[in-house]
Amino acid sequence: MQPAYVLFSQPFQNTSLMVDFFTIDYGRIRVIAKGARRRTSKYRALLQPFHPLLIAFSGRGEVKTLGYLESGFGAIVLKGERLFSGLYLNEILCRLLHNYEEHKSLYKSYQDTLVSLQGPGDLENILRVFELRLLAELGYAINLSDDYVTNEPIMKGKLYKFIPDFGFEMVILSKGEEFPNNVFEGETLVAIREMDMEGKTVAKSAKRLLRLAFASLLGEKPLNSRNLFASN
Repeated sequence: MQPAYVLFSQPFQNTSLMVDFFTIDYGRIRVIAKGARRRTSKYRALLQPFHPLLIAFSGRGEVKTLGYLESGFGAIVLKGERLFSGLYLNEILCRLLHNYEEHKSLYKSYQDTLVSLQGPGDLENILRVFELRLLAELGYAINLSDDYVTNEPIMKGKLYKFIPDFGFEMVILSKGEEFPNNVFEGETLVAIREMDMEGKTVAKSAKRLLRLAFASLLGEKPLNSRNLFASN
């Protein structure tokens, strides 16, 4: 039995579903749930996002067949922007995780993040913390401690340009020059490093930084879940 969450599902053939699960031991896997779209299917009500599950699957190919499914502990209920945020997490995991690569610590972070989204905590801070952990898990951690060119510590009162896959480089802007999108204040980077992102200014900068970092990984195809925020 494998603890798992549904990341994404889509119709398959006449009555089945093709489901992407995030599992604790196998990472992302793709499974066919035969007959799951039938009204009488015992799987139908359970194959929903944010519902902790226990699953078993079989098969030799890349796409497995679901053999067993039961509910874990109570489903996590998300509403409004917190629901959209949960769908956003699922989408970036689908886009960035390779099949059958174990990510136990990331699985726990995902589960903890869903629980946090269900509570009253600051939404932006919750999302940014998960994004930073996701990048680190995938081998793309952002170095928020040092200037990658000089190896000097990032300091308050200085300005730094972010270059994806490299890090931060100190820059000096001309008087009156507007901040380019990839330039950040040192004190902001220190706050992000310390996971203190609840202030509006830091939260806005952290969101801008993480979007730059993920853009190089996600490519040109936009995230569908971001449209939910725009239309809300």
